[in-house]
Amino acid sequence: MSESTGLDPLVFGRRLRFHRKAAGLTLEDLGERVGKPAPYLSLVENGKKEPRLSLVMQLAAAVGVEPGKLLDHTPPTRRDALEVELLRFQETSLFESLDLPAVKPGARLDNTTLSYIVGLQRALRERSSLDQAGSEEVRRANGAVHALLAETKGYLPHVEQAAAEALKASGHEGPVPFSSRNLLDLAAHLGFEVVSIPDMPGFARSVIDTKAGRVYIAQRNELRTRQARKALIQTFGAFILGHEPDPDLDTFLRQRMEAAYFAAAVLIPEEAALEHLQQARKDRDIDVEDLKELFYVSYEMAAWRLANLAHRHLGIACHIVVSDEVGTVIKGMVNDGAPVPRDEHGGIETQRLCRRWGSQVTFRSEDRFATHRQYTDTPAGTFFCTTHIEEGRVPVHAVTLGVPFDQAQWFRGRETTNRETSTCPDPLCCRVPPPDLAGRHAGSVIVHARSQQRILGLMAPDPFPEMDLAEVYRVVDRHSPTGG
Repeated sequence: MSESTGLDPLVFGRRLRFHRKAAGLTLEDLGERVGKPAPYLSLVENGKKEPRLSLVMQLAAAVGVEPGKLLDHTPPTRRDALEVELLRFQETSLFESLDLPAVKPGARLDNTTLSYIVGLQRALRERSSLDQAGSEEVRRANGAVHALLAETKGYLPHVEQAAAEALKASGHEGPVPFSSRNLLDLAAHLGFEVVSIPDMPGFARSVIDTKAGRVYIAQRNELRTRQARKALIQTFGAFILGHEPDPDLDTFLRQRMEAAYFAAAVLIPEEAALEHLQQARKDRDIDVEDLKELFYVSYEMAAWRLANLAHRHLGIACHIVVSDEVGTVIKGMVNDGAPVPRDEHGGIETQRLCRRWGSQVTFRSEDRFATHRQYTDTPAGTFFCTTHIEEGRVPVHAVTLGVPFDQAQWFRGRETTNRETSTCPDPLCCRVPPPDLAGRHAGSVIVHARSQQRILGLMAPDPFPEMDLAEVYRVVDRHSPTGG
């Protein structure tokens, strides 16, 4: 991918060739119009040269299309799509390991043969153990979780019921924080004793020894801290919901989501939360910050809880997105039609948000830790959003809760004058630099990017957390009341 233009050289070249031929131009004709020799343009069309943005603009004008038509990442024809897939597979380590000669997708390679070769490549990838446990499977399974949340509008009745029973067992009542006493009483009800230990493995939140009836947590965590409460309640949630101890990938991701939902439903009980939210709706003063303060939880958990309950009980469709400083989505849920970018399986994680959205504008504001509110006009309509950057989180991230324009009437801060216009996914919205800026710097700026742990995680052959089961067993053995 070109750093200066955001184009994909292989696809760009084929789109250029497609529109050049549609315009009835030869390479020589095109070269005369843009001041470049035909051999150079041939290299561009074959994906072996990356043109600067200024040349992209010239080429688009020469073939009579908008620049976005050339910068689109979709191959122009099925033949082109097959050729691109063939060439990309031949760049993979899997292909290199086969020790086979590369196939050039020239004119002598007919469509039937090309389709046959690409079909074999797909089958080979699917049968590769590396591919089966790699990023594509993670994305597919993650997409299934998003489909479930879309179907239920973010509300899971069976988890709400389990949380209500846990609250009753803990003795918790009213719109007050879930206390350490409540947590210990819930543990006792489930037949567990909570034990702090100094040698908890770094990869584990907690460890349950069902035989001894103990839940081990790290000694540095005190039960009154929010993170410790959340970790323990998620552990209890997995136990109460009957989660499988050795799940497949689809089940693992669904169970992880359910455990997080359960923790939020216990720490922000449905009945107490609705009492507050319904009054706030009546007062046209709904705000995430109030839930955060009322139940002593993180801003992110309060936002998720509001998103879980809003459609079912308040008639408000919404979206929640947690993203980092460069706009990469960490997690989220969309049930209001907001044009949050998605991968081919429907997931939004690792996708890049528009720079004009509130989740990105807040990072560039003078007081980045103040709550930011804005309206954003998009191709899917206008949305109102509230964004908050949580201090002390590593990596730093923004939590955004948004609703369609006609639902803004129920929220605090709706009178804001902040307004942006986003035309994404059009690359000219915020991906491609303005011509004058690109003209000054294109080709002379080099960026050394940071590695992103979650991207590396998606690329890893094992999508599950790195857990040393032997170490877990050793910890349980050391702290067993029966001496192992």
